[in-house]
Amino acid sequence: MHQYSFYVYITTNPEKTVLYTGMTNDLVRRMDEHYESRGNIEKFAGRYFCHTLIYWEFHQYVRNAIDREKEIKGWRREKKVALIESFNPEWKPLNGEIQP
Repeated sequence: MHQYSFYVYITTNPEKTVLYTGMTNDLVRRMDEHYESRGNIEKFAGRYFCHTLIYWEFHQYVRNAIDREKEIKGWRREKKVALIESFNPEWKPLNGEIQP
């Protein structure tokens, strides 16, 4: 049986004032896309320079990842911050720690 990989992630801008929640099946590629879109006002993550990965979680099934992304997007900032800090207390950039 084929093993699928899906990720729900949160990125932030350099000032850590904006949070972006997304879902992908290729976290490395998606982080590259966010980085390449910085400054692009047509894209939320680009407009606010949200290319620093600070949180991610793995899901085997796409439906679970989609549901989780929607759940997190519905949260207030305080709850998102608590989730981030339970995983990455110092909000250190995780971009270099993910593997292709």
